[in-house]
Amino acid sequence: MVILSETFLVKQMAHHKKIISLAILLASVLLAINFGFRSSLGLFLKPVSETFGYGREVFAFSLALQNLLWGLSQPIAGAFADKFGTSRVIIVGSIFYSLGLYITAIADSFIGLHLGAGILIGMGISGTGLGVILPAMARMVAPEKRALALGVGTAAGSAGQFLFIPVAREFLVAYGWQVALILMAIGALSMILFSPVFKGDSKSNITIENEPKQNLREALSEASGHIHYWLLIAGFFVCGFQLAFITAHMPSYLADKGFDSSVAAISLSIIGLCNIFGSLISGHLSGIYSKKWILTYIYAARSVVIVLFLILPISTLTIYAFSFATGLLWLATVPPTSGLVAQMFGLRFMGTLYGIVFLNHQIGSFTGVWLGGYLFDTTGSYDQVWWWAAIIAAITALIHVFIDERPIKRLRANLQTT
Repeated sequence: MVILSETFLVKQMAHHKKIISLAILLASVLLAINFGFRSSLGLFLKPVSETFGYGREVFAFSLALQNLLWGLSQPIAGAFADKFGTSRVIIVGSIFYSLGLYITAIADSFIGLHLGAGILIGMGISGTGLGVILPAMARMVAPEKRALALGVGTAAGSAGQFLFIPVAREFLVAYGWQVALILMAIGALSMILFSPVFKGDSKSNITIENEPKQNLREALSEASGHIHYWLLIAGFFVCGFQLAFITAHMPSYLADKGFDSSVAAISLSIIGLCNIFGSLISGHLSGIYSKKWILTYIYAARSVVIVLFLILPISTLTIYAFSFATGLLWLATVPPTSGLVAQMFGLRFMGTLYGIVFLNHQIGSFTGVWLGGYLFDTTGSYDQVWWWAAIIAAITALIHVFIDERPIKRLRANLQTT
């Protein structure tokens, strides 16, 4: 009887692991779709601007607004996911995402562009992206596998960037930007199909071990009084500034330098491909080494890569080399950053607390995208933004040196008594 019971337990554990693996896989596919469509929108900057006869600042502002609304709604989406479950948030987010793409396609003025590409898509991304999905994935696995799971989820988003950008360009070339966006709107609705994976994923249905009970107000008060949380928030601004600027303006920047649109598509795809490896490596290392030092090295390396890209003569080779290096560092910041939030404050309100950190990331994204369009229209060049991106990356590397990544006193005290 004992042997039969042990055999049954082993089979049950194996079955449970298979279910978890499948859930992680499906969550990763969802993130790939989310990232793929969003990362493709930079290809539309020039054709949309030319169709309406606007300068680049107008549609760049739409994309900047998208990043800002993404950030502003992320803590709300995270709080709803923590309270009511991730599944419901994904359904609502998918509808907003699809509707935003459709309204952008049929827009006849800058108001339609701002509403569709800006507000609605931004809100849709917040309900179907990293800020909601990563905390759910973190709750699916054991603590020792958490950093790797976060790396896998981040890498999945990059896979979407690698796979979807060439497809979006083909749609754009074959059918024009309006039909291409409508096709993408239809594709965005498919994210609803993945919502059942997260059913039951709410705070009330999950037992968080080694964490004393705490309500949302207490969690927010605790985090806001922790200086190292604010240092993490300040650092993530730069990540958003760089990534959003490159995603939105790299195609136009290369076109201005005389390169075909295919070079820009390949460049962004290389970033997506290399980011798969960068995110997985970062996730793996974040489970072994100090997360703050990993972030320090990443931001320092970004600064060096941008400076080299600016001072070397531009060519197809230097573009692809820059894309390769940037891709390895692209979202490599996400596993250690989200991991630090969980490590310092626990999992109970990770969706909300990481959402606040991510809000600052998106304020940086708004600044990078809008400033790129504004300075190009006023100076005829992107050079100032590139140099600012390099400078603040170096400053951010220094900031992370001073972060105390230990769990807060409340968690340390609780761990000592268990």
